[in-house]
Amino acid sequence: MNDRNPDATPTVSRVTDDVVVELVYDASKRKTAFAVAQGGAISVVESFKTPAGEVLVPYSAANNLIRNECVVLPSYPFSSGGKHRLLDDLVAYLDRYVDLSPGFAQIAAHYVLLSWVYDAFNELPYLRFRGDFGTGKTRALIAIGSVSYKGFFASGASTVSPIFHTLDSFGGTLVLDEADLRFSDKSADIVKILNNGTVKGLPVLRSVQNRLKEFNPAAFRVFGPKVVSMRGSFSDRALESRFLTEEMGGRAMRGDIPIQLPNSLKDDALALRNRLLHFRLTNLFTIASDPDRAIAGIEPRLNQTALSLLSLMDANGPREELRLRLQRRHAEIVERRQTPESRAFAAVAEAMRNSARTEIRLSEVAARMNAGDGIGGNIATAREAARILRAHDFRLHKSNGNIVVRAPAVGDTAALSADMAR
Repeated sequence: MNDRNPDATPTVSRVTDDVVVELVYDASKRKTAFAVAQGGAISVVESFKTPAGEVLVPYSAANNLIRNECVVLPSYPFSSGGKHRLLDDLVAYLDRYVDLSPGFAQIAAHYVLLSWVYDAFNELPYLRFRGDFGTGKTRALIAIGSVSYKGFFASGASTVSPIFHTLDSFGGTLVLDEADLRFSDKSADIVKILNNGTVKGLPVLRSVQNRLKEFNPAAFRVFGPKVVSMRGSFSDRALESRFLTEEMGGRAMRGDIPIQLPNSLKDDALALRNRLLHFRLTNLFTIASDPDRAIAGIEPRLNQTALSLLSLMDANGPREELRLRLQRRHAEIVERRQTPESRAFAAVAEAMRNSARTEIRLSEVAARMNAGDGIGGNIATAREAARILRAHDFRLHKSNGNIVVRAPAVGDTAALSADMAR
């Protein structure tokens, strides 16, 4: 509730019809306001009344996330200078502070641009920096998160509840450091954010009780860009397919990269955020997914997540770099599908899809795994099929003298198909 108007709605961002409202924060004055694009004009105002009559007021500058710069905001919309100049300046900014391969620096600059117009798309990829400690992956997170749209900095050790609430209230870009999560309730919740966050309209449901202690599940919006650093990989192969990854530490770091981040990064990042805000205000309604940018001959899933980024790439160089990365990822997926585990999942899924049965004989699973086998010449036995399926939570038991397989507890063909896609 706001002191000036108890009926006003504290707001971070609002897009309605042809109006874009964005929160700005002047740290020197400790003051928040709105940057508004309406009817081709841009203004900065202390409050905004929507066409429906709702009065919006900016989040207070005393908000801990804003005051402590946990969420980084622009201070004022400044002319972007055009898309291509903005991208060139983003690449130059990254080159000053982070040692990235030239091709990935172009991808990262386009990803930053995507973060400022992400809500114009229905699906998004994630950006990841992977390597051991001391390889510069956290530096890359700081540099990129500082120019991303409402960059929200967290770590794998963070309490999960504020992450849910911040993403739901602020939107923007989750910048997640040390995301090597293991098996715990906390890691499961963060993985839910990552699994649901690439597709618009897939909130995460969490159990909440109201003041009357009634069960009242809350839906948290988690869709948006994510920038992640980690040492390894996620065990969930479907989640792995959502990342565009730069492997850090594979070469000696350039000598001109500062050992410690200079104060200039903060000033450079703010100047770029102000220009990126202007780009959002003037271009959001003209940007859309371009199906003609899809890469031929790769998995549909890879095209679905990458198409938003491809749609922003006008130059051949960045598109070619992303195409080569997607094709390598496609080859890895095809190779993985030839493993015994993937063939076992496919055998169960195919048997259930082609009949009304909820149980399949183990011998049939092995036979389906071996059908048309020319891949590596490996013949699966019923014992091997049982070992694989038990390791992935399938239930096996005896029925009429035969060992039969049931799907996992979540078990329907849709779940099996998801396992196959991994």
